[in-house]
Amino acid sequence: MEHIRLPKVENVRLLDRISPRRSRVGTLYLTATHSIFVESESGVRNETWVLHSMVCSVEKQAATSAGCPLLVHCKNFQVLHFIIPQERECHDVHLSFQRLAQPESHEELYCFSYKPNVDEEERRQEWDLLDLKADYSRMGLPNALWKLSPVNRQYKVSDTYPAEVFVPESATPPVIVGSSKFRSRGRFPALSYYSKENHAAICRSSQPLSGFSARCLEDEQMLEAVLRSNPRSDFMYVVDTRPKLNAIANRAAGKGYENEDNYSNIKFQFLGIENIHVMRNSQQKMLEVCERRSPSMSDFLEGLESSGWLKHIKAVLDAGVFIAKAVAEQGVSVLVHCSDGWDRTAQVCSVACVLLDPFYRTLRGFMVLIEKDWISFGHKFSHRCNHLVGDPKEVSPVMDQFLESVWQLMEQFPCAFQFNERLLVTVHSHVYSCQYGNFIGNNERERAELRVRERTHSLWSFLWTNRADYTNPLYRPDHSQTQGLLRPSTAPYSFKFWSGLYNRFDRGMHPRQSVEDYLRAIQEETQQLEEQLASHTQKIAELEQEHGWSDAWRAAPLDKTPPARVLGSDLHLANTPQDYTGGFVTGSPSQAKPPENGLILPAHDSGQTPDSNLSNGSDQESGIADLSCRSPLSEDSTKDPDSDEAAYSAA
Repeated sequence: MEHIRLPKVENVRLLDRISPRRSRVGTLYLTATHSIFVESESGVRNETWVLHSMVCSVEKQAATSAGCPLLVHCKNFQVLHFIIPQERECHDVHLSFQRLAQPESHEELYCFSYKPNVDEEERRQEWDLLDLKADYSRMGLPNALWKLSPVNRQYKVSDTYPAEVFVPESATPPVIVGSSKFRSRGRFPALSYYSKENHAAICRSSQPLSGFSARCLEDEQMLEAVLRSNPRSDFMYVVDTRPKLNAIANRAAGKGYENEDNYSNIKFQFLGIENIHVMRNSQQKMLEVCERRSPSMSDFLEGLESSGWLKHIKAVLDAGVFIAKAVAEQGVSVLVHCSDGWDRTAQVCSVACVLLDPFYRTLRGFMVLIEKDWISFGHKFSHRCNHLVGDPKEVSPVMDQFLESVWQLMEQFPCAFQFNERLLVTVHSHVYSCQYGNFIGNNERERAELRVRERTHSLWSFLWTNRADYTNPLYRPDHSQTQGLLRPSTAPYSFKFWSGLYNRFDRGMHPRQSVEDYLRAIQEETQQLEEQLASHTQKIAELEQEHGWSDAWRAAPLDKTPPARVLGSDLHLANTPQDYTGGFVTGSPSQAKPPENGLILPAHDSGQTPDSNLSNGSDQESGIADLSCRSPLSEDSTKDPDSDEAAYSAA
């Protein structure tokens, strides 16, 4: 609170970005953790809350006759344009925002003061929800080829690695330690993913300190041990995710990449993902395009193209596809590194895991994947996400790119993921919010020193408790997309702009409702109707018992029985969205067979179409805004119920 110069400012205007004329007048409150804008004109109390740790930048603009503008950019891409009446008030609010948004120590972060209504025992249980050893056990580890090594306990070998890592069975402690001394930041080759079907593995490390000619016998032995841990292959890939020019430049600083002449039976590959500085500048250019007031479509597309953002997302996906195919199709192990092995390496390894393993496409599996390849292996969240005041050149949207890569895959394979877009957006928000302790610090050692598990709450427990909000209604465990390796298209036309993340706060935009939201609303309405049906059935049974009615009246046919239509009660068994088009059921009512425990919907009046009846019956609570945009089914879309084209034709 000592950093708040002015706790309350009245007659503040909050401008709408799309239409500045639609401004709202209210009072701005500054608290220790949030800034709250409370509207004073509308009949209901509307509040806009901004967590200070989400603030990216605050810009005080030149005063005008209307007041002094203050532009607040948030890390979740919310933009708040305040007009404060007096310049002195604006100055005080500006300084307060700047200091509150840039904590100087971990103790100031929100997670250490966030106290939900949860007792201590329940808080401890939150951190036990995920178990990385259980995930490795699921992969079939440890076994005769791979072992869990305690060599890094107390973080003596690499202070940015986890305390325990899986290494080849033949790798002795002297070999591991020797290899670590030849690798940047001591990050020696360690296992990230193991395929028990063909013994191929994904390992990760940092770049070798090779310079122009240096070599290390222990490091060469370490890679030989990785190769021998895959008895079905006589070579392995070493993948440098950097552009070749960048790696060559690092050789002048005594770093660089592996020389194929010094390592036996390796095939070296550059994958060309740019560094953190290029990515930061690219995202900034893309966001500038998003914040234009009313760009034409050609201007928007031209700005998006010139930012290079989607080109970088493509590079990350291309790298993941290369590694996933090497493991699944060739049965070859891969060692992945970049410079220090905590940015591009985390991106590529985790994308490859999503492509390879259906478990990581489930809600729990996705949380495990982030815990393993990002949190445990030491992605620098504090630096990359600007949690504390520091060097702005260390900030970069590395995690943003991974989440967007997963979203791009979800767009191509809508039935393959158990979770929905809302989960990705929520994870993105809390990576930056510092509300939970999961993403605090740069590595496992720092979190242990901060006693994060003892003092904060876990995001994973929150997501799991509310998993109904993050479930994809199109997901089916037995769907053809769900099984095995995903083979996405990485042609440029396959990539989309993620408006659900970058423009979700723009009130003036009305995107078409997604298929997932549409089906979720249907599920909620169906569940309500089933509960009502069960209640009425119980009441009828009670009345029958009370009055002693016979069963004879049940057999008596009614004079006028309207034809019935059938809606399956279990929407999780839906193949694709077209099953719900044109009255929810493909085919004519006479051909449809009522499923067990199905819901019977009365036929519509002759003057009403099924769509109009559904639209009239959907209120604001249902979440269905406009269903008239749904396209009719094409002939091709009904041929293969598991096809992606069929799913999108209905969307």
